[in-house]
Amino acid sequence: MNDKLIRGLGINDEVRIFALNTTETINEAVKRHGAYPTAAAALGRAMTATVVLGAMLKGEEKVTVTIEGGGPIGAIVTDANAKGEVRGYLKNPQVHFELNEHGKLDVRRAVGTNGFLRVAKDIGLKDNFVGNVEIVSGELGEDFSYYFYSSEQVPSIVALGVLVNPDNTIKAAGGLIIQVLPNATDETVDYLTEAAGKMTPISKLIDEGLTPEEIVDAAIGADNWRKLDEMPVEFKCACSKERFLNAMASLEKDDIKEMIEEDGGAEATCNFCRNTIWIEKEELEALL
Repeated sequence: MNDKLIRGLGINDEVRIFALNTTETINEAVKRHGAYPTAAAALGRAMTATVVLGAMLKGEEKVTVTIEGGGPIGAIVTDANAKGEVRGYLKNPQVHFELNEHGKLDVRRAVGTNGFLRVAKDIGLKDNFVGNVEIVSGELGEDFSYYFYSSEQVPSIVALGVLVNPDNTIKAAGGLIIQVLPNATDETVDYLTEAAGKMTPISKLIDEGLTPEEIVDAAIGADNWRKLDEMPVEFKCACSKERFLNAMASLEKDDIKEMIEEDGGAEATCNFCRNTIWIEKEELEALL
């Protein structure tokens, strides 16, 4: 696994930086869901941003992102933890359109622009921290930037990119998020704004073989930042028979009895990884 995320500080320590390569991680998710190119790009962008949200947490904390823009792919749901482990799914993975007017995959059309982006952080308290914002673009980079600004009051540059091969595998995927810290001067904000306007698309940089460190170099200059740490990124699902049984315990007793009588058990499929698990008759009977 070559995917990783790096953290750093830049421009006189007035901005914090997250850069990551998620090519293999997104490829695994796309393969499991059989996603078509446009849907794959949307899922990949969402998962990449969610990895960064997870990297902002600590310990056993985790974050779940739900995106519902009213487009044909339906809801996108992703979650990640502080260890670089991420998973995700979308309701309708078999969605694809012709390239848009910029020659790019038309993620906006697939996601839609009439809906919301929700971030729920489980930080070990009784209730999750939840931030909701309207979808402002549908391209997702701008939408996550709007979330950071509106819900967390942190001005952020969010660049997300996914390139899809003709055979629907992922050629390149990754992201760069730069956030302005409270001590930032106007000069730093101006410099960052100018740099963002000149930035080469992230997916192109990864496709050219640039590492996350080199992506930051290309964005703001090698002498303008310092690396703090890094961690691996991978697709990982936490599903298990125990979790399926816990979910089934909330079903009506009659529904469970019907599974036992008609099928002699039940087959459960995980939305995130598409793995299936057979629940034995005796295990269902124990729920009654």
